[in-house]
Amino acid sequence: MLRWHDWSYPGALTSNASKKSSMCCCTAQNFVRGVRISRLEFKKEILCWRVFSGSLANYADNAHDGESREDVPKATLIWRAVKLPIYSVALVPLTVGGAAAYLQTGIFSARRYLLLLVSSILIITWLNLSNDVYDFDTGADKNKKESVVNLVGSRSVAFIAAYSSLLLGFAGLAWTSIGAGNIHAILFLAFAIICGYVYQCPPFRLSYQGLGEPLCFAAFGPFATSAFYLLLGSTSEMSILPLTGTILSASLLVGFTTTLILFCSHFHQVEEDKAVGKFSPLVRLGTERGSGVVKVAVATLYSLLFAFGLSRTLPLTCILLCSLTLPVGKLVIGFVEDNYKEKGKIFMAKYFCVRLHALFGAALASGLVAARAFQGYSL
Repeated sequence: MLRWHDWSYPGALTSNASKKSSMCCCTAQNFVRGVRISRLEFKKEILCWRVFSGSLANYADNAHDGESREDVPKATLIWRAVKLPIYSVALVPLTVGGAAAYLQTGIFSARRYLLLLVSSILIITWLNLSNDVYDFDTGADKNKKESVVNLVGSRSVAFIAAYSSLLLGFAGLAWTSIGAGNIHAILFLAFAIICGYVYQCPPFRLSYQGLGEPLCFAAFGPFATSAFYLLLGSTSEMSILPLTGTILSASLLVGFTTTLILFCSHFHQVEEDKAVGKFSPLVRLGTERGSGVVKVAVATLYSLLFAFGLSRTLPLTCILLCSLTLPVGKLVIGFVEDNYKEKGKIFMAKYFCVRLHALFGAALASGLVAARAFQGYSL
């Protein structure tokens, strides 16, 4: 193994020239061996990414092959209906907002964080259930086996569960806002919920006009992330935090990755959406041009990240940690480009985007927390 003193010792003066030459030769051999090992490890990492991507693609293909034979296990359908990975859209805005508040104030309330997390999960439950209810009404989910309405066999049960979740979730958010003494935060959260309502609920159903992505961006980005920042940073001494460039830029990035999930979730249902008059961006663009949009979107995400870093809107720690997610961004682009014509495989595109969203959000939040630990950083 190559050690630090292997580099320094041969340069020392010795009385034995042959020993010096021998040690230099040994050091060179160790260096070459270390380079070869590093190259081998790099190749192994690349191979792991390829195998990982291929296995998920095969899983998607096999899952939909089974679906065409109508032998999908009910447990699989329930897992799809629950959409557990999608609940990262509740976790990421809250965590990033809390990290930005910690950077600004140096305080963190675990109790308030957990209450907001439970309330946010209830709001996302409302979004998922009500989406299934109203898509059932329009016929968009007629052949969707994992629709909650189709699984439970009752529209009324799904409807009642949806709006019960909304009432409980909003009550938790309102109670936390009142306790924090921050009226601005509850207004932001109310706007976020309104965006969700007009996105899918009658008489608006703006998602049918192709406006779902802008509404998603506003709801989970500037509105929700900024609201959580205000709530988790509020104290008895400082009830209203300033909306800094740091939280605004972070919220834009969160909104960007969340919207990418929604965009890619429509790849496998373009024909069904078109049949019921749901003109999502992918219905208007087509899947081929849509795959190009994904490539541009991922490139824009990291361009914005570096721009915020150069302007010192975000701390350097955020830029460094978020840059580590670049392979996941490339994985999203590659998967969509390779499979946009394959309805069975492209189903998994949204889960690749969920992975990017979760990892990018975790890196962004970690960077904000780490920046607090470094002396000399100023907002």
